[in-house]
Amino acid sequence: MDFGICLQSMIPVRIEPSHSSEMVTQVLFGELYRIMVKEDHWLRIRLAYDNYEGWIDQKQSFPLEEEEFIRLINADTPASLDLVQLLSNETRKSITPILLGSSLPGIAGQRFTVAQELFSFEGLIADGRALETVFNPQVRQKAKQTLIDDAMLYLNAPYLWGGRTPFGIDCSGLTQMVYKLKKIKLLRDAAQQATHGEPLNFLSESEPGDLAFFDDEEGNIIHVGLMVDRSRIIHASGKVRIDIIDHEGIYNEDEKKYTHKLRVIKRII
Repeated sequence: MDFGICLQSMIPVRIEPSHSSEMVTQVLFGELYRIMVKEDHWLRIRLAYDNYEGWIDQKQSFPLEEEEFIRLINADTPASLDLVQLLSNETRKSITPILLGSSLPGIAGQRFTVAQELFSFEGLIADGRALETVFNPQVRQKAKQTLIDDAMLYLNAPYLWGGRTPFGIDCSGLTQMVYKLKKIKLLRDAAQQATHGEPLNFLSESEPGDLAFFDDEEGNIIHVGLMVDRSRIIHASGKVRIDIIDHEGIYNEDEKKYTHKLRVIKRII
């Protein structure tokens, strides 16, 4: 098996090996993947972060030896916290703009290496420790509020199917990226994310950062958002926005109607 890493700002991942095919997700800088299939100049990859599969253009892939892939996947990997920040490749004497939530594998003292290439980054780095060691319920609830602080960084980002950045993001991309900033892994799609966590019995039990899931008439999970408090939700629908939520679902005040039917609220942490 071959391996790779994204060393560009972002790589689109498509459902079929064609540039005109639907984009299903994106690989951000520093994210690792396994190469499952090669077809002409296309690669079918499986993302190491969430096991999501799709096709990328081979020209956008940076290959890794297995030993280096293993080193990087086991390295402490915080995420960048700037909306956009420049990252320097000291080896190639070049710079790359990286986006909010990009991975910085093994960064220490503002530097890290990938396949013997040296990178330096002087931007903001997300503190993923905030929720890892908090056991006091009151302190923990305050710490969970930082999930919403991070979600606000995406506020008004346009909706983009398959997107994971402030310049275009979908509903499950938003929730995945907000939790990624805290080093907590979620699967990619809303229905997959619904397998995480513990269900709550009542809306009144919810805390900031809990995930609310919504279904269609057939009972399929089709949407997800983060609880801001017990009556508001931040989610990606047209754009990343904050709306009212009650036991029926999401009420859009602009449209004066319910837009999503509540299925379940789940606590991830």
